[in-house]
Amino acid sequence: MAKIIAVGKSLSKYNVVISKNAITQKNLMAGLKAKNKILVITDSGIPKSFINDLKNILKKSKKKVYFYEIKEGEKSKSFSTYSKILSKLADLKFDRSDALIAFGGGVVGDITGFCAATFLRGIDFIQIPTTLLSQVDSSVGGKTAINIDQGKNLVGAFYNPRLVLISTKYIETLSDDEYKSGLGEVAKYAFIGNKKLYKYMQENSDLIKLKKPQALETIIEESIKSKAKIVTADEKEKGLRAILNFGHTFGHAIEAYKKYKGITHGAAVTLGMVIAAKISLYEGHIKSHQLDDMVNLLESLKLKTDHSNYSYENLKNYILNDKKVSRGKLNLVLINEKGIAFKTDKYNPKNLKKALS
Repeated sequence: MAKIIAVGKSLSKYNVVISKNAITQKNLMAGLKAKNKILVITDSGIPKSFINDLKNILKKSKKKVYFYEIKEGEKSKSFSTYSKILSKLADLKFDRSDALIAFGGGVVGDITGFCAATFLRGIDFIQIPTTLLSQVDSSVGGKTAINIDQGKNLVGAFYNPRLVLISTKYIETLSDDEYKSGLGEVAKYAFIGNKKLYKYMQENSDLIKLKKPQALETIIEESIKSKAKIVTADEKEKGLRAILNFGHTFGHAIEAYKKYKGITHGAAVTLGMVIAAKISLYEGHIKSHQLDDMVNLLESLKLKTDHSNYSYENLKNYILNDKKVSRGKLNLVLINEKGIAFKTDKYNPKNLKKALS
């Protein structure tokens, strides 16, 4: 039985459908019924069987359907790729009665969403995320973006999709690294207030590691419920939504320092959460046993928690380019003793350096 979670407000409201196979003609047509032309953006890493299945379903819609493949990887989230997709839309004479589909991971979702947000000042798009990371994070919440040399996601727009379809069957094909990348983001929701998810992950780490269908549906549903509640209350990150960045300031800095090679987004965020939790401890917001519990949960899922390869000097320039710098002061997302995340610029900079020593 599919789970349906509503996200957003009034005209920008949309549904997230979660099931083992959410990609059905009925579900797709709920978002494409009035559309004429459809451009599906995908990447070179998506299994051809997945693409063929989607082609066969869309063929029955009797609409004009086109596919555009970008190269797999973070480097494709660039001005160059963005420009090529816009040119393709213009060449195909897309108008506001047409739509895009993002069929892939976070890179595909982010750049497709940004193209949808900016082409003709906005056309509809559907998210079909194929990785655990994109299913619990980037596909929900309306953040779209591309990267520039100075940092990740520095150019983008808030723009909600028309619909999000999440099939857990896609997770079965993920590599170990890709799966763990997603688990890092799932753990984030547990750490920033979802006590039910925290308890479930502590008690069912073996089922989660084995990708058991019920475990996958549970952790995805709980993650999206957490995110939906936050982004519906704060669609454009004016306040509450900032807590979703727990671990991301340092995670993005690690990714940029590594030039987006050799570490996944989720792995970087996992290290970032450990760093942020250490600062929370040094600032007196949590107890040492709470930090230990967090690290133990991450390690029970076989996620790496040792960030000793990344010093303050390594990351400093990237941290100070973070979007959360305001009036020259870096805002941090920390957690308190009750497991509630909060944004603050009131901390001792020495504790930030200490956490990265």
